[in-house]
Order: sequence, then C-alpha cells, then structure tokens
Amino acid sequence: MILSLVACDGSKPLIKREPKGPGPFPAADRPVASIVSARWSNEEARDRLNEAGEVMDKSHIRTGMTVADIGAGEGYYTIRLAARVGPDGRVLAEDIVAHVRDQLAERVARERLDNVSVRLGEPNDPKLPPTSFDRVLMVHMYHEIAQPYEFLWRLRPSLKPDGLVVIVDADRPTRDHGTPPPLLKCELAAVGYTQVAMDDMPSAGGYMATFRATGRRPEPTGIVPCRLNSPAPQK
Repeated sequence: MILSLVACDGSKPLIKREPKGPGPFPAADRPVASIVSARWSNEEARDRLNEAGEVMDKSHIRTGMTVADIGAGEGYYTIRLAARVGPDGRVLAEDIVAHVRDQLAERVARERLDNVSVRLGEPNDPKLPPTSFDRVLMVHMYHEIAQPYEFLWRLRPSLKPDGLVVIVDADRPTRDHGTPPPLLKCELAAVGYTQVAMDDMPSAGGYMATFRATGRRPEPTGIVPCRLNSPAPQK
C-alpha cells in the first residue's frame, strides 16, 4: 500500500528515467557518398585558381568573424580562414575522422595559429556551441552527410542571428560526390533554412550556395523529407 501511495501522490518516481532525445528524424531519399579522401586537390593548384579567396569574398568573411569549417580535412580552408578573420576572429575546424583531426591539430600547432580550435565532430551532429558563428562552411562534404535533416537541425542553434551557412559542392548526383542545387535547397528548406544566394564557382569545382535560418526550428517529427525525383517537400 505504501508503494502505491508513493506512485500516485505526485512525488518523483523511484526510478530515474533519462529524457528522450529529439527525433526521430526522416531519412534522406538519396544515396550518400563515402568519405574517400581528406583532400579535394593540392593546395597550390587551388590557390592558383584563388578558390578560398573567392569563396571567402563571396561569403563576406572579414576580420573579427567567428567561422566554423566543417569537414575541414587537411585544413586548406582552415589556414586561409585564420588569416582572413585575423587575431580578433576565431576559426573552429572540425572533422569526424579522428586521425584527420589529429593531423590538422598538428598543422595548426606547427603554424602557430592561435585563433584556431580543432575538434572531432559526429556524423549526425557537429556539436557546435550555440549562437557562436557568423559563417559555417561545408566545402565538398555535404553529399557525405548520411542524416542531413538531423545534422542541419542540430547545426541551426550554432548560428548567430545574422549567420550564414555556406555550402560548396558540385552539380551532380550525390552518389558521384555532388549535390544537385534543387535538392540542396529543398533539404535545407525542410529544416527552416532560406537560400540567400547561389553562385557558380568554377574555381571550387562547382557552385556555392548560402543559406540563412528563418522562422522557428521545426520539430524533428514535423520535417518533411525531399524526394530524389521530385526535390520539393511532399505535403
């Protein structure tokens, strides 16, 4: 009888239950490219085309900003972002492959980039601090995200009110290491991002798209996935 009263009188239960995480999130209706290399091309060739400079210019990245480089790999963008934002800015470089992260951390230490932090992310969660970033860059890696809706949902709180997500990719199927622009726009729109600009970016081997988070972040169960053959949310 005493146990029954404890269970019914509004007091805390004897067994502590862990709160459920958000979800479930919808699956992406498209192939996911495998991670084949941390290197897109050699840095000298990319600099000859002014790849990073053009992307940073079009992204309006300037001194004093805080920028996240997601899928940083060997650090081509990380190093150049550090120079662009200067000592008053910050760069967080992230990768999900531990040995790649470690190699980049060694490079950052060797080049004494005091405004750069390196960390290990998770495939479905960049684990970025909230309300921290002016720009979040994802260069030639979006097509490798297996759960894009969960990833983008968890990314949203990290942006400052005027922050932008900058995605560089190739206009080809995801299985061929690219993302068709209509599909990219649809997947981000499903999580509450509005496309700000879309620019051809031959120097980076494709295009550059920028997005801003607008409105309220949807509930995970309310996210309507895009369909591969009809890239628009299904009502």
